[in-house]
Amino acid sequence: MSAHATVAAPGARLKKVLRRGEDHGGTPRLSPLWTFVAWLATLAFFAPVAWMVLTSFHQEADAATNPPSLLAPVTFDQYKLLFSRDITPFLLNSSMASVISTLLVLVLAVPTAYALSIKPVEKWTDVMFFFLSTKFLPAIAALLPVYLIVKDAGMLDNVWTLIILYTAMNLPIAVWMMRSFLAEVPKEILEAAEVDGAGLPTVLLRIVAPVAMPGLAATSLICFIFSWNEFMFAVNLTATNASTAPVFLVGFITSEGLFLARLCAAATLVSLPVLIAGFAAQDKLVRGLSLGAVK
Repeated sequence: MSAHATVAAPGARLKKVLRRGEDHGGTPRLSPLWTFVAWLATLAFFAPVAWMVLTSFHQEADAATNPPSLLAPVTFDQYKLLFSRDITPFLLNSSMASVISTLLVLVLAVPTAYALSIKPVEKWTDVMFFFLSTKFLPAIAALLPVYLIVKDAGMLDNVWTLIILYTAMNLPIAVWMMRSFLAEVPKEILEAAEVDGAGLPTVLLRIVAPVAMPGLAATSLICFIFSWNEFMFAVNLTATNASTAPVFLVGFITSEGLFLARLCAAATLVSLPVLIAGFAAQDKLVRGLSLGAVK
């Protein structure tokens, strides 16, 4: 067999496999072995989460056994304890900081990405590198200057401080993501809108936003997750009025006594808003993350 035939054979076999899958419904199908491997990988990633949820329904003594007891009695005592310690203000602070900062990020990122992709500004690659360079500095290195500035401004223990910081932290990521999404918007649609006399706000709201909705959903969810999970600034810049859910979780970690079941219950409850948002935008999220991947 020639070298050319040896190189071409795997590609020919792959095309034949995909063609057989398309003949049975139009979508390429994987072999049972790869399907099994995919399910196995999914279960491996999901196992720690399932274990956390299961542990949250156990007593502390049962959660601390080695090896852990799978058949221990189920109880809701840990969740009752959470609400008795008033977790609601922490969840509200996290929700307010995450939602408002995500909306501000989208308001700023969409026009910026529009200017960098559909109507590219001069030296737009330098602009993109500048946005990326703002993520080079570790956040811990900026903690002291940020703390001093916030203290002098009288904004310690204020949820609006977190909103401003989260907006600044997530804006570079959103600009990079939205630029790749908006680059896929057909130029013909925009040219037709300009011929009809549509201004920039109309183009962004009525043309670009609906077409790039999967990308907007993906960007929004990622910014929301980053804001919801942020801990360092929240624990150092807040005290009692603006503490967020991750700060609440730390309160269950003690040097003495058992806390695993309570911590798992708190982590499960804090994870629910992100999981609900992910499932609600699941279809748009998958389309958004894969937008532009295949021409």
